[in-house]
Formats: sequence, structure tokens, C-alpha cells
Amino acid sequence: MKIIREGRTMVETLKIDGGEIAYRVAGEGPLVVLSPGMGDSREAYRFLIPRLTAAGYRVAAADLRGHGESTLGWSSYTRSDTAGDLIALIEHLGGPAVIVGHSFSGGAATIAAARRPDLVGAVVEIGPFTRPQQFDLGGLLRVRRHRAGMLRLLGAAMFKSPGLWKRYLDVAVPGVKPADWTDYLASLETDLRRPGRMAVVSSMGFAAPNDAGEALPELRRPALVVMGDLDPDWADPEAEARAIVAALPEGQGSYVMIEGAGHYPHAQFPEEVAAAMLPFLKEHTRA
Repeated sequence: MKIIREGRTMVETLKIDGGEIAYRVAGEGPLVVLSPGMGDSREAYRFLIPRLTAAGYRVAAADLRGHGESTLGWSSYTRSDTAGDLIALIEHLGGPAVIVGHSFSGGAATIAAARRPDLVGAVVEIGPFTRPQQFDLGGLLRVRRHRAGMLRLLGAAMFKSPGLWKRYLDVAVPGVKPADWTDYLASLETDLRRPGRMAVVSSMGFAAPNDAGEALPELRRPALVVMGDLDPDWADPEAEARAIVAALPEGQGSYVMIEGAGHYPHAQFPEEVAAAMLPFLKEHTRA
């Protein structure tokens, strides 16, 4: 393990087979591990972290393999791989923990919890890709934001294009933008233009969530799905949230819709997301 200074906090790296995962820890209390979606970094949770630490949680935000300050060169980039990384991090930090996973990492959180219920007490999935997706031509024709988002997302993955990724984000973060959005996008683009970064995003984008879908009925830990009602990744985001909950064992899942939010509700409306999460965390941790 090595330590890097980042402002007033410490960025640490955990060596795992094939590379290193970078993470930052803040606060004291029960452990909550935050894992971002593909194409993003741990800074995706920059507005949520202070709300969680103020509520009495120890929060570890990690970069995905091949993203941010984590290393490139891994043999694969699947949700199961990320689940293994999260398990290793929780073991290193002395779990158990609640995992919060966005998008790609929502499926990884499900796999980790199903695989190691002794280490994962609960999961929060934000805009998660946790089920195998069916091509929805009717939805693409009917819902303009879904059509625009999917075309740009597919183009970014196919052509490994940071520019198309930024155009996807324009749709994925509709209406209200975070106060630092312009600077954040510039920083994100700089990172994604580093050699090899968009190849990782492409690999993750084409990794079907079959492994996560298979884990859903095996999950024996509580799960909360948080979904923006304007999320362009689905023609009907609430229907997707309901379907995830329905695939879980009875009584294990619930969902919350964030009005006006797209695929990144934790960046657009962190107060509302925290308000949805904190009662769930209190119920399933010792805080």
C-alpha cells in the first residue's frame, strides 16, 4: 500500500492481483464504501461524502480499476472484478460495510453482497445496471431523452470518444447542474484523454450485467435502489427500479425516485439522495 497526499486528506492505494485501487477515507463510524460508475472517479461523490461523514459514518470512496488514480493494465473489467476489488477493500479497512454503487458499480455491489454477506451489511444502488438489458425499440422511438442518451453512450463506447462521453453527460445530467459542473467536466475529460482510459470505459460499457442479474435472487442483504426519474439510460426508470426490487428475494429491496434527476442524482441532488439514504443506513448499521 502507498499513500498520496490530496489536499488535507490522504489518498491510499490497495494492491490487488493485477494492479492498485486508489481510495480516500473520511470520517468516523460504521463503514460505507462508495464506488462510482464507469467513466467517473471517486469525486463523483464529492457532495455526498460530507453529508455522510456529518451523519457519523466512516466513508471510503474508491476509484474503479483503470479510472482516476487506480492503475491500468488489468486483465478484465467486469462487475465481478469490481465486486472482488470492493471485497478486498472492505477486508483491508476492517468491515463490515454498506456498499453504495452507481451505475456499473450498482451491479458490482450486488455481486459483492451476494458473495460475502459477512462483509457487506447492505447495498445502495444508484441508477444501477444490475439486470441484463433488453433492446427497447419502442422506448427509443417514444422517449427522446432515452434515444439521445443511448446513441451518445453507445457512440462513446464504440469509438472510445471522450467528446461523445461529454455529450452523453449533457443528457445524463438534465436541468440542474452541479455548481462546479464546468470545472468538473474539464477535469474528467483530461483524465479520460489519458492513454488507455477510454478503452477501459468501452470495455465496461460492453460488459453485460449478466453476472449481477444472476446475483440478485441470491442477495440476502437489504438493498435500496435510488433512481432519477429523468434517467436517460432507461425509457422508464421507475419500471427498471421496480424490476430490480422484484428480482430480489421478497422483502429485501426497496426503491426511491429522485424527481428531476438524471443518471447522476448524487451529483445533481445530493441533499435528496442523502435524505433517502440516511434512514436506510441507520437501520442497517450501528450508527
